[in-house]
Amino acid sequence: MRPLPVFVTVLLTAALAYYIYIPLPDAIQEPWRLMMLDAALRTTMTLAAVKSWLGLGHYIHTIRRSTEGMESILRPGSSGGGVTPGVRVSDVTFAGVPVRVYEPLAGGDGHLRRGLVFLHGGGWALGSGKKGSYDMVNRMLSDELNTVVVSVEYRLYPEVHFPVQYLDCLAAAKHFLSPEVLSRYEVDPERVGMAGDSAGGNLAAAVVQEISSDDGVSVKFSVQALIYPVLQALDFNTPSYLQNQHIPILYRPLMVRFWLQYLSADLSLESQCLENNHSSLDHPDISPEVRARLDWTVLLAPKYRKKHKPVIVDKGSPGKTVQLPGLLDVRASPLLAGPEVLAKCPRTYILTCEFDVLRDDGLMYARRLQDAGVEVTNDHYGDGFHGCFSFAVWPFDFDLGKRAVRAYLNWLKDNL
Repeated sequence: MRPLPVFVTVLLTAALAYYIYIPLPDAIQEPWRLMMLDAALRTTMTLAAVKSWLGLGHYIHTIRRSTEGMESILRPGSSGGGVTPGVRVSDVTFAGVPVRVYEPLAGGDGHLRRGLVFLHGGGWALGSGKKGSYDMVNRMLSDELNTVVVSVEYRLYPEVHFPVQYLDCLAAAKHFLSPEVLSRYEVDPERVGMAGDSAGGNLAAAVVQEISSDDGVSVKFSVQALIYPVLQALDFNTPSYLQNQHIPILYRPLMVRFWLQYLSADLSLESQCLENNHSSLDHPDISPEVRARLDWTVLLAPKYRKKHKPVIVDKGSPGKTVQLPGLLDVRASPLLAGPEVLAKCPRTYILTCEFDVLRDDGLMYARRLQDAGVEVTNDHYGDGFHGCFSFAVWPFDFDLGKRAVRAYLNWLKDNL
């Protein structure tokens, strides 16, 4: 072989390895698989941003098309309805909101079945409960636990912003909880749960708070399962945000961007939010009482606080605070809800991951719920990273993802 082709091959290989490699904590298992997955996601997002810059469509639309195309290649026909072993799948609407319903074929056998509303993640902009691991896990749950699962296809950014995503989920949940609908699906009104991951966990927590406090809703959720939920947008400098800001697949700036998009805010405020300028001490609407509800120096155990110090800005940039509508709305930030609201919430499961910027959101919510008298199971993964729950099915299956899914199913089996 001639020297030049060899040199070029070596150079390209080295460049590819440099692009893929990122330093990861030793505790993370299967690191190279995570690096490869992250590189693919970064490439997709970069190409989407370039197309958007060239005026060839919104970058979110490009990402959706890319992920849907990959899904159709890797799992052809996997997202369709109909009947699969043990489960009947149908796409219908609840209160005008598209949902996918999974019904166990075994039926109730004379006994009422469990019910579960599931809300997928994706930064309020991406994802679908009909795709990938979400679909597979819901089929598995329906079959194994004899449960009617309702996966809500709420509207997404950029077509809509807060509070539309929340309102879609609330409408679908209320419809399912109505006695007539529960009776039609043979679901026990005492055994209906709510679940969601990431942004879906945010929506799940907010919907549960609203329904738990609404005297007009006769049937309440008996449990909620929140998978690494995002729960507040006031402090982007918690220990987990700083510790894990460079850990895939949810980087700190990306989470801030998801929030700005959701709240219909100016995306140029990203740097202000990263510095906590948007929640400075001179913010006229953030009272000491509200700040105490996400005071991680009190709510987190020392092993999570470590040596981090709170990032508190005395005076924010002029005019910036008014450009974040919904910042203090508990429908967007469930962690800010008062103790009287939290006390009405049902038994709760919260999955948190050590290497996730959202770790502390989940840990603080678990502590506040416990302080309000709610029974909470916090399933913490010392080797976990954000998104692992979605990586339990080939070809993106991690042992961590399989363990997380099984723990979630086992908890629901014992508590729902």
